[in-house]
Amino acid sequence: MKLTTKKWLSRVMLGAACVMLLVPMLSVSSAQAAVLNPRGTSVQMFHWKWKDIAKECTNWLGPQGFGAVQISPPTAAMNGVNWYDIYQPVDYTSFTSKMGNLTEFQSMITACHNAGVRVYVDVVVNHLSAATGTATNGASFSASSLTYPRFSASDFHANCAIQDADYGSPGNRNSITNCRLVGLPDLNTGSAYVQTQIKNYLTSLINMGVDGFRFDAAKHIAQADLQAIYNGIGHTSLAGESLWVTQEIIPDGNVDRNSYLSIGTVNEFKYAYAMKAMFRNENGNSISQIRAIMGTPGNWGGTWGFLSSASATAFVNNWDTERSGDSMNVANKTGAVPNDTVGSKRYDLANILMLAWPYGDVQLHSGFNFSNKDADAPTASPFDASGNPKINQDWDFVHRWSDISNMVAFRNVSNGQGVDNFTTGTANQIAFNRGAKGFVALNNEFSAWNATLQTLLPAGVYCNVVRGVLNAAKTDCTGEKITVAANGTVSLSIPANGGSLVPAVALHINQKVQGGTNTCTSVPVTFRVSNANTVFGQNVYVAGNRAELGNWAPSSVNLLTIQGSGANVPWSRTIQLPPSTAIQFKFMKSGAVANVWERNQATASGNREAVTPACGSSLVLDVGSFQF
Repeated sequence: MKLTTKKWLSRVMLGAACVMLLVPMLSVSSAQAAVLNPRGTSVQMFHWKWKDIAKECTNWLGPQGFGAVQISPPTAAMNGVNWYDIYQPVDYTSFTSKMGNLTEFQSMITACHNAGVRVYVDVVVNHLSAATGTATNGASFSASSLTYPRFSASDFHANCAIQDADYGSPGNRNSITNCRLVGLPDLNTGSAYVQTQIKNYLTSLINMGVDGFRFDAAKHIAQADLQAIYNGIGHTSLAGESLWVTQEIIPDGNVDRNSYLSIGTVNEFKYAYAMKAMFRNENGNSISQIRAIMGTPGNWGGTWGFLSSASATAFVNNWDTERSGDSMNVANKTGAVPNDTVGSKRYDLANILMLAWPYGDVQLHSGFNFSNKDADAPTASPFDASGNPKINQDWDFVHRWSDISNMVAFRNVSNGQGVDNFTTGTANQIAFNRGAKGFVALNNEFSAWNATLQTLLPAGVYCNVVRGVLNAAKTDCTGEKITVAANGTVSLSIPANGGSLVPAVALHINQKVQGGTNTCTSVPVTFRVSNANTVFGQNVYVAGNRAELGNWAPSSVNLLTIQGSGANVPWSRTIQLPPSTAIQFKFMKSGAVANVWERNQATASGNREAVTPACGSSLVLDVGSFQF
């Protein structure tokens, strides 16, 4: 749904007494039977039916390495003709929805788990349907008299309307949490009875094997109420993992997002806004500014005030933002807002960057094409009679676009690595390494980018996963091959944005062609000072006993890059050095005052000592604090 006239709507509701009695229990042993994929990447399969998601988990999401699928609300809801009807719940003890019934729902969870894919449920706990009629399970309800299965008039807040002005006014916080969001009857989530219905509903989902929740319209629920609900349920899935929780909180002047972080992560809408601004070059923004806009690993925030990586669920777009025009979009064919696949590959590039950049839990969005923004989901199956996916027909199938889906493995492989050697061509051309695990280059210009760029990968031939992957024998690529030279460099010609090819290169260590001579002459060594204790105007350098380290000459030392701002933030730089070689090095501060060399008290020379790694490996020399 959208939000009032100037923000977007939200939805939400749950609730249900005795719901656990209606739901079969999934045994712990069956939930733990499969090994689950790494957790950091999920896909929202918006409005997809349960039987189709089950098939997709088995045939695609599991093999591609997706950690989870987020599904639309599974409860009985308003039975209407608009897509947002599923966000108007009616009966939380029933799992008969537009997407399927209880049996199909349970079968989907089992199939996804068997494929290594978790299931996250979008839960609506703020309100019930604003209509009067019959729900998807046949239950009767009436918004005019506030009568629903297990809820009556005493279970709702008073009838008042949220005004647009309330969203930017901290003094109107009670209006946001207690009044009706676009006329939807607002549950009194502070009531013990209402909280019990919600806790029963969530517990029933956990008992069926659900691995996590997205709380829809969390901003419209008082934090204390949501905290009480969360505290009243189990926090471990049947698979033995911590329950995954994220919350929809659209940022404005009325809500303190940090106050909700005790429950789980928050949907970082600023991420979607920033991607749109950078890739469309709005207001002078460009992709080269990503570090300034959102910060860097270990120092997130940036000029836009992003949440920390551990507190955020990031996305390029979701079903609301692609309809409102507040994000990039692929499925909106109304003509009312730009479509980022027309004459450009910037939608692909944005998703590639999201999957390559080490920020947050990330979520792809896979929905359906529409020319009427209120239209319900297609009745046509996503698959043809032979079971083949009908990509970019009724359903967009973004999760199967090979240039994007191949990046899921890239993200899994590079997990835990920082950002090294961030390089720009023009403001719309960037390249960076994810340690010695991966390398990415993106061209958002309408002209080619020809450059020789430094990777930290071992020498050899790699598949550009934007174009293809290794064959079964791992002796060749199904698409473009890129050679990493002995010194770690690659010579690239990345086509212009606007042609038929996605203008990007992505390499990672698990897509290296086997065979051939790959003897390296250098390996990546990262020199890092966690706390340099600098003053304004000072820089930090590294010097050493080799030519690559300047042979101790003050005029030839290597400048490190600051990772944030302030006196006590890290500085680092990655330098290619010969493998299996003993080195001496130390750091120097210079700029505001005379050169200040550190001294290592542990060695007679006062220099730090190390041995570089063997071919195919990397080394991080983090010395902690600068020593005098």
